[in-house]
Amino acid sequence: MSARKLRVALIAGGRSSEHDISLASARSVLQALDPARYEVVSVAIGRDGRWELESHASRGELGSGPAETLPVPAGDGALATLGSVDVALPILHGPFGEDGTVQGVLELAGIPYVGAGVLGSALCMDKDVFKSVMRDNGIPVARHKALRLGDAPVNPFGYPVFVKPARLGSSVGISKVRVESELAPAVELARRHDEKVLVEEFVPGIEIEVGVLGNLPSPQASLPGKVVSNNADWYDWSSKYDDGGSDLIIPPPGVSDAQVARAQELAVQAFVATECEGMARVDFFVRETDGEVVVNELNTIPGFTATSFYSRLFAASGIAYEELLTRLIDLALERHERRSSLEF
Repeated sequence: MSARKLRVALIAGGRSSEHDISLASARSVLQALDPARYEVVSVAIGRDGRWELESHASRGELGSGPAETLPVPAGDGALATLGSVDVALPILHGPFGEDGTVQGVLELAGIPYVGAGVLGSALCMDKDVFKSVMRDNGIPVARHKALRLGDAPVNPFGYPVFVKPARLGSSVGISKVRVESELAPAVELARRHDEKVLVEEFVPGIEIEVGVLGNLPSPQASLPGKVVSNNADWYDWSSKYDDGGSDLIIPPPGVSDAQVARAQELAVQAFVATECEGMARVDFFVRETDGEVVVNELNTIPGFTATSFYSRLFAASGIAYEELLTRLIDLALERHERRSSLEF
């Protein structure tokens, strides 16, 4: 007698500006999930927040079924559909998905899900709070100044600096500011996307990324890769998403064995300090002045196509894309089972 297939809810899209990136990741995941092991329910969240459900997703397509808008009654629509699955796989980027909001819905519904929980998701989305937690744990990060509502544009670091929304991803709303006259317009641009804005020091050096996979107490780090931007002098939107915009070189040239080990150590430390589980990608600078490895950001739901950096880092580390997905689903079920014994 064959084992019952696991029913997986693949959640993608979302209200953020990274909607299309999420759908591209989800299509890749949908095609890679083994149909002999998994029955997939697609949940495509529109830019307007509406949830489109399809109980038997065809490979490569997402969400062509009826739409509901959350919150909905538990017996009617999205929550009822989600309640009938074994595990959820959120492939969402940015606000309203990667920031703990959808994770909260899944927690309330008692559904196992892949990736960081509510706290880890929210913490890592807010780059200001994330950096504070890193510093409290002795993990080196680039210096920054947070500008809140009513704060005037200020830059205590000299030029160039980066100005960015505190809670967004994919380089949306980010500017590399080279002279003082560009500071105020850059802050204004960032404030179109978030009420809190970061002015962050420029760290000259090599940019590398490390993937992390696993649950507590033993997450593992991938080999690191060096990010090379081909279309710009920094890793902007076009570098990330245009064809040929960037390259990932594994192992990273110009990075010593000691720096590789340090990046892997810091990636795991950052993952643990921020209460992450399942997966993350940690971005670093290897500073050219003294060789120090400095944490830049931690992404709790990195881009997830077969050619995304996270997948390629683990492929180079000996874990193929399909196996990576299987491990993430198993980790979600393991965490849910572990936490089910807690008394609340």
